[in-house]
Amino acid sequence: MFLFSSIPWYAALMWFVVLGALIGLNEVTRRWKGAGLAFFVALPLLLTIFVWPHTATGSTGTWFHWVKVYSALAGCLGFMALRYVPGLAAKRWALAFPPVILALNIAEAVIRDVQVGGMTKGVVDGVYMVPGPWNYMNAAAGLLNLLTICGWAGIFISKGRSRDMIWPDMLWFWIIPYDLWNFAYVYNCVGDHAFYAGAALLISCTIPAFWLKRGAWLQHRAHTLALWMMFTMAVPALVTTSMFAVPSSHNPAALLTVSAISLASNLALAVYQVLTIVRTRRNPAVGTELYPELGSYQRVLEGEGVTTTPPATFVATA
Repeated sequence: MFLFSSIPWYAALMWFVVLGALIGLNEVTRRWKGAGLAFFVALPLLLTIFVWPHTATGSTGTWFHWVKVYSALAGCLGFMALRYVPGLAAKRWALAFPPVILALNIAEAVIRDVQVGGMTKGVVDGVYMVPGPWNYMNAAAGLLNLLTICGWAGIFISKGRSRDMIWPDMLWFWIIPYDLWNFAYVYNCVGDHAFYAGAALLISCTIPAFWLKRGAWLQHRAHTLALWMMFTMAVPALVTTSMFAVPSSHNPAALLTVSAISLASNLALAVYQVLTIVRTRRNPAVGTELYPELGSYQRVLEGEGVTTTPPATFVATA
């Protein structure tokens, strides 16, 4: 196959099990504060002391894996603070936390892509690496994705029971390039994990963002990423040596293709954002929302029972 080696039926079935488990656990942890505290405070404490020191080896024991799990958990806890600490979400400095933690997570991956690009072909930290220009192409795509984060000043907390963190300006045309970039990153740098950690993990937060709780993509992403990273550090065999593991094809053409798609999509996103800034004269550097006129933005607000009159700078639908 082009991206992966053969995918037997039981591995395909496990892919759907992983996808369903991540979506289901995300729903549980976002709807009940107690469940969130259990999964993102109590569980990682127990795993850090009793499990990970013995299980996190090879590809799941690298510095990047440890940094990623704790940064994902920091995001979950920071978002919970915004959601549940009275008055915190009304403070502008607190609203800067989501874009900062998101940018740091993207930057970590960009650094790793560049690092892998300078390696020699072969096994590194238990993962077979095929470095090449695709690493630098995807690093550039990640930087563009980071720079196009916008509208964080418009973040608010929903009034429903789940008190979700809603970011209306984070719309599908940013989420999809992020997904394409992140898949390319995983495929480039941890290729033998990409079947699950690339495809299933990314889809597990994109489905809720489009159909279960619109506008809460970053919250979904933090929850599913933390859950997956904790699991793979505890049970690394699933993606490495078990019958369900699906190795990458390590095909240079496939590596180049996914990184080219990633770079093209993020270039298109950056061009669209620059044109929007020029047309509206809005400044995303201070958190100003760029897309309140768009239909997709308005649908996020409508889902929360919020009605606003979009600015009359220009008319657009998306």
